Amino acid sequence: MTYDPSNIFAKILKGELPCHKVHEDDKALVMMDIFPQSRGHTLIVPKAASRNLLDADPEALSALMPLVQRVAKAVKAATNADGLRLVQFNEAPAGQTVFHLHFHIIPVYEGTPLGAHAGGKADDAELAALARDIAAHL
Repeated sequence: MTYDPSNIFAKILKGELPCHKVHEDDKALVMMDIFPQSRGHTLIVPKAASRNLLDADPEALSALMPLVQRVAKAVKAATNADGLRLVQFNEAPAGQTVFHLHFHIIPVYEGTPLGAHAGGKADDAELAALARDIAAHL
């Protein structure tokens, strides 16, 4: 399989589609998942083009992981989550639905089950507020 530069995340990175941006730098875009599994579900989308972890440049991955950690800490602080899941899917049978490498930071709240991956769309006003709150903790 080859990388398709017309995937939805590539379009967001090019500014062709909107998102609820938390942070952006030269390596990645951090945004809210519009189909969250829990309140505060955040995505880290590298700017380097790769389909997933299997074809990603190791140097790009190495440079990205400190940001993933920073975002995880900010999400936990902003949401008061009891824990976090870091998830990354590789190929459709594993649950990947957008074929551009990305990492999910999913807050977990004691006693509250997670929603389905790519389930219902969240409220835009709530996502915008969460994006601001998480950004304030970065």
